Amino acid sequence: MNKKEKNELIDVLNNMLDENKNFYLADIAGLTAEESSSLRRLCYKQNVTIQVVKNTLIKKAFDKNSADFSQLDDILKGNTSLMFADEAKAPASVIKTFRKKSDKPILKAAHIEEEFYIGDNNLSMLSELKSKNELIGDIITLLQSPAKNVISSLQSSSNKLSGIVKALSEKKE
Repeated sequence: MNKKEKNELIDVLNNMLDENKNFYLADIAGLTAEESSSLRRLCYKQNVTIQVVKNTLIKKAFDKNSADFSQLDDILKGNTSLMFADEAKAPASVIKTFRKKSDKPILKAAHIEEEFYIGDNNLSMLSELKSKNELIGDIITLLQSPAKNVISSLQSSSNKLSGIVKALSEKKE
């Protein structure tokens, strides 16, 4: 790879870092060709983009980017692959699923919405993150719950609240 190609790859990585708020750094060294293909297929099914890139090129893309990725400098040792996804937990789910049959990939770090999660010990927590749509659904459910309780209480004829409301309405007449 000549210098021009490296600079083009650095620019591509920089653009990917700008476009994706979520990315993971993982170690996939030691996977056989068959396991690597299997991992790539699993990533494709989960809408996760995976790229194996030299650490020096990743470091240069980090330096070129407007965000501060200096916390990840110590992570860039050994084999490193970048995993990008729109959904924050998708790469963690891929790693966790793939580990059922292999001890790799190992999570080096994750960058989720401006936060850094360094180390493989964060994998379980990251795989349980809720997406934005799931959180919005939970909030809507919580907001609807009190109203549903009041309505069901009012509709129930054997309920004390409906009896009180009925008695008050009859008293006014």
